[in-house]
Amino acid sequence: MRQVSQFNPKKLIVLDQAESPLHELELELRSMFTNVAFEFVLADVGNLKRLTNLFNKEDISVVFHAAAYKHVPLIENNPSEAVFVNIIGTMHLANLSSQFGVDRFVMVSTDKAVNPTNVMGASKRAAEIYVQALQAKESKTCFITTRFGNVLGSNGSVIPHFKKQIAAGGPVTVTHQDIIRYFMTIPEACQLVLQAGTMGQGGEVFVFDMGKPVRIMDLAEKMIKLSGFVPYEQIDIKVIGLRPGEKLFEELLNDKAKTLQTHHKKIMRAKDQVLCMEEVNDFVIDIAAAAEQQNNTLVVKKLKELIPEFLSQNSIYEELDKDVKIRT
Repeated sequence: MRQVSQFNPKKLIVLDQAESPLHELELELRSMFTNVAFEFVLADVGNLKRLTNLFNKEDISVVFHAAAYKHVPLIENNPSEAVFVNIIGTMHLANLSSQFGVDRFVMVSTDKAVNPTNVMGASKRAAEIYVQALQAKESKTCFITTRFGNVLGSNGSVIPHFKKQIAAGGPVTVTHQDIIRYFMTIPEACQLVLQAGTMGQGGEVFVFDMGKPVRIMDLAEKMIKLSGFVPYEQIDIKVIGLRPGEKLFEELLNDKAKTLQTHHKKIMRAKDQVLCMEEVNDFVIDIAAAAEQQNNTLVVKKLKELIPEFLSQNSIYEELDKDVKIRT
């Protein structure tokens, strides 16, 4: 929102279901950008009537859709909630964007949607599949998806978590000795999302070059040293084991066998199979029905049918993949 505001849009509508963060953002943006017309909307993307009223009232030209549940262990234990927000919420916004003639719909996805090993990643992949299928249905709206990894300093990021643990005297907890992740800063991630949103012609899945992966154990040691302490002596580091749905290595976003270059050196285009809307709709109906019944096992089973590459890891749902080799 901060970067979009710098371009002096005619009007900027900020929608969130989290009351306090939305209020804090309103105070900040109104003080920083006095010439921008803002509207701050408290709403849930799962509330179709509320969203419909908003689209009917406003002349919206671009939608940036970043609303999602993203915490892997929490979503692994609450799959139905991931369906309501990550899948159904995306479906509502995408359908309304098409219905009301929005020019561009830019969806923020995740690297965890690539060969997912957890429900969160699978739910985001399902959302990607729906948006791509809707584009293929000859929608006038340009639907564009962006995928990237962890963002430093964002909600749930490991950096502020480590800071709190260090301030409390430790220990700093790492889930595995060899776990690695890709990172980029919030400004860089937002800038690439905006650039990808202007590049797309409709139906693309853009992936960002996140640079070299970071070993989380090394990150923990560096943060302890930068805080003025000696690792393992003054502040201990404990390995606590992988969390439900977590894997050691995220997929490389710049795998040349799966991506195409663009004119932007840090943005590539993924080559994904597009399913027909009728087939996708059938799956979404079944997944939503299972979520309404709070039948989490059925939710995951249906997600695996829609996304054959979804193989659970460190999860109770591994039983559903017992005849399939689990990836690492």
